Amino acid sequence: MELLAARMPFGKYKGQLLLDLPEPYLVWFQRQGFPRGKLGEQLQSVLSIKSNGLMPLLNPLRGSGQRG
Repeated sequence: MELLAARMPFGKYKGQLLLDLPEPYLVWFQRQGFPRGKLGEQLQSVLSIKSNGLMPLLNPLRGSGQRG
C-alpha cells in the first residue's frame, strides 16, 4: 500500500505518484543506477510491475489507497 502513495521527491516528475511515472523514465534510471535506499527499491518495483504488465492488478488497490 505504501508504494501506491509514494511520490517522486525530485526532478522532472517531482510530486508525481511513482506508479504514474513513464516507463522510459524508469528504464533511464535503471541504466544510470537507481537511487540508494527505499526510493531506489520502489522505483525498481514500479519498473518491474510496468514491464511485466501487472499494472491492471494494482488499479483496484489504487482507488482504495487514494481514499485512505
